Amino acid sequence: MILEKNLPMLKIGSLVAKYPVVQGGMGVKISGSGLAAAVANQDGIGVIAAADIGADESDFHRDPLAANVRALLKEIRRARELSTGIIAVNIMFALTHYAEMAQAAIEEGVDIIFSGAGIPKNLPEFLKGSTRTQLVPIVSSAKAALLIAKYWYKKYEYVMPAVVVEGPGAGGHLGFKAEDLDNPDFSLENIVPEVIEELKAFESERGVSVAVIAAGGIYTGADILKFIRLGAKGVQMATRFVTTHECDAAIEFKLAYINSRPEDLIIIKSPVGMPGRAIRGKFLDAVARGERTPIKCPFKCLKTCDPETAPYCISCALINAYKGKLLGGFVFAGINAHRATEIIHVEKLFQDLKDEYAEAVAAA
Repeated sequence: MILEKNLPMLKIGSLVAKYPVVQGGMGVKISGSGLAAAVANQDGIGVIAAADIGADESDFHRDPLAANVRALLKEIRRARELSTGIIAVNIMFALTHYAEMAQAAIEEGVDIIFSGAGIPKNLPEFLKGSTRTQLVPIVSSAKAALLIAKYWYKKYEYVMPAVVVEGPGAGGHLGFKAEDLDNPDFSLENIVPEVIEELKAFESERGVSVAVIAAGGIYTGADILKFIRLGAKGVQMATRFVTTHECDAAIEFKLAYINSRPEDLIIIKSPVGMPGRAIRGKFLDAVARGERTPIKCPFKCLKTCDPETAPYCISCALINAYKGKLLGGFVFAGINAHRATEIIHVEKLFQDLKDEYAEAVAAA
């Protein structure tokens, strides 16, 4: 039983965060340098989302690769100007220009790359001898966690320092079949211990420790305590950071959370071939009625998207949402988005989490 009333530290390789809170990487541009720096300043781990990060660049439609790489470097540098804490980026393996984005982030010296939406088997090759940037995959199963740990070590002699285990309560694209989202066997409470158990032999053989980070539907300090007691070393939270002043999204995006009800959180079939959790609105209602939005593909942003069959461009929809133009897009959200009631500062959010954690320890 945990008797310490304060949140524990989180160690990822050579990095140590005072609090075991990773702010989830939310695209498009929902978590940029503003939010990441604010989280890092509170001694958590701030994360910049790389997907379509160049959406505001003047040449984005003409040369999305150049725009995205330039914007990624700008955001990392701006976060560094605003904070001396731990700054990370989230780079989805499904991105068409995944390699270029990963290489740019490593050359810039970002602290951590989180990578999911596929199995990032070749991520360590971009290090090219660098030991500064820690590489952390995002998985949804014990099998995937062990596969990556073994492959990275065998192929690159790279020891996976941590792994994010994302359950079905997360927002955005989900690493599960739609029919498995409500199956208790796939709950985060079951997956986290499975990953911890699966990695034990690898850790013992290599004499290493892999920090397991729980993600997906974690909202309170009591939730953090629950997963720490299940063996996790930290948590990743995204939804709760949306309704902060420092979140980089438009106010309309944040208000969509605050005004949502439990029944508004729906599972959609994304054009990229995965289920996703979003807040129901006029745009998604139109999609559900079979009203195709004329699609052109100027970005070719995701490997898994087929413009010939996609009912709409997900990049355009998410860029519109980031800008607050919700008639032309929709808002991804975690299962607890409806619990948001006000917009607060990140500093207050961390204080609330610490208080909730201490209260949960005292009540146990």
